[in-house]
Amino acid sequence: MPLPSSINPASLRLPVIMAPMFLLSDPALVIAALRAGIIGSFPALNQRSLDGLDAWLTDIDQARAAMANPPPYAVNLIVHKSAPRTPEDLQLVIKHKVPIVITSLGAVSDVVKAVQDYGGIVFHDVISERHMDKAIAAGVDGLVLVCAGAGGHTGTLNPFAFTALARRKFNGTIIVSGGISDGYGIAAVKALGADFAYMGTRFIATQECRADPAYKQMIIDAQIGDISGTAAVSGVYGNFLNASLAAAGIDPASSARPELNMEQRSSGAWKQIWSAGHGAGVIDDIPTVAALVERLAQEYALAQSALS
Repeated sequence: MPLPSSINPASLRLPVIMAPMFLLSDPALVIAALRAGIIGSFPALNQRSLDGLDAWLTDIDQARAAMANPPPYAVNLIVHKSAPRTPEDLQLVIKHKVPIVITSLGAVSDVVKAVQDYGGIVFHDVISERHMDKAIAAGVDGLVLVCAGAGGHTGTLNPFAFTALARRKFNGTIIVSGGISDGYGIAAVKALGADFAYMGTRFIATQECRADPAYKQMIIDAQIGDISGTAAVSGVYGNFLNASLAAAGIDPASSARPELNMEQRSSGAWKQIWSAGHGAGVIDDIPTVAALVERLAQEYALAQSALS
């Protein structure tokens, strides 16, 4: 499928979007991604104040201005009652004309229109056919298919079936997430007919990521069986590292579903509840973002050669 005109394929080393990671993604990580030739992103709520968010966007804009043919970047907006700052965040997104907005926990046509009016594009997280239909009706430019094995708030659908369904229903950009940690996974996503791979956990274990060193080490030490899906953390189903759940006294098998509160999750003991996707099972080092993207590009080329 053709990409939106605002995304120049020549600016990209790989068809990869570094997923917006709650509490972890910041301008340093985003800029490192852009310099390496992939799309970087961050959640607006990672910056605790509006002035701070304005400064973050300015830093990224200035860094991109110094690059030759830089990739676009994205800001993630939580469109949910638990994130009351969203209208003010959206005004800053409009002010800076952020190229891509990734919306989560609600597809709102007014938000989509506000971004599209200044020339931006909107990708929306979906975990089910119902969510997909709502996003399409809201007029989004792209769908992020959050499939089984993705870190953080996640879905449970098989990526093969979900991507095939999306291709049948939707003519826009399709992004696939769920346990992708190497270039072979990126090539697999492209073979399915999607436009981008969405990668989060692999970029936590990089030098530029501000995650706690113990968090990075836990990812390196983890196998797939060390990750559990549960709604007991935030009320929304997500994948988390078992060791961090145990340290917080949370039983992943619990039927408890606390009310989602993004503000509460930004502070205190919640910072020690660490998410990760199934791709952690093959992560065993902490490279720079540039070195990681170089490795991914080599693996992607090998996979493409094998497929051809």
